[in-house]
Amino acid sequence: MTAMLALTQHRCNKVPIIIHDESEESKMWSQIHSEETKKQSIPVVKAWQLNERMYGELQGLNKQETAEKYGRHKVHEWRRSYGTCPPNGESLQMCSQRAVAYFRKHIEPQLFAGKHVLVAAHANSLRAIIMYLDKLTTQEVINLELSNGVPMLYIYKEGKFIRRGSPLGPTEAGVYAYTWDLALYRHKLDEMSN
Repeated sequence: MTAMLALTQHRCNKVPIIIHDESEESKMWSQIHSEETKKQSIPVVKAWQLNERMYGELQGLNKQETAEKYGRHKVHEWRRSYGTCPPNGESLQMCSQRAVAYFRKHIEPQLFAGKHVLVAAHANSLRAIIMYLDKLTTQEVINLELSNGVPMLYIYKEGKFIRRGSPLGPTEAGVYAYTWDLALYRHKLDEMSN
């Protein structure tokens, strides 16, 4: 849903279309045959590999209920360690294996070909991809905080990924500072509010 909302507001004014690739039949059914339609649309690919980490027996419980049932220290360990799984759940390491494998197989080739890709996903799958891109340690990734709805921009240049913007704060200023159109837009907003 986040990707669809973002794309409907994108300056390209293209219609986001979900591409189904679960089976050969679904690929065939979601194929666009009209060249004119292809020019007016932008593909959206859903991938289960970018789903949120599976919390097993913690799934659906709020933090308070979970802490009361299992103890605050244990819940913190499950939520904030790299290799420890909650009961019948998935560790960040396991989530990272599937998310990064998907990124490397399906997204990197697009980037290497010079295409632009928007990745909208859940915090832990994004945290795993950021760990891979920024070469973070397991300790650095568990302390990485991501703000909801704040875009992060990566540029692939000279064989490496360079981050523009910061995941650390609730401000979008870091991203605005790196794109000319957005910087002008932000400047106009700042002038109007003063």
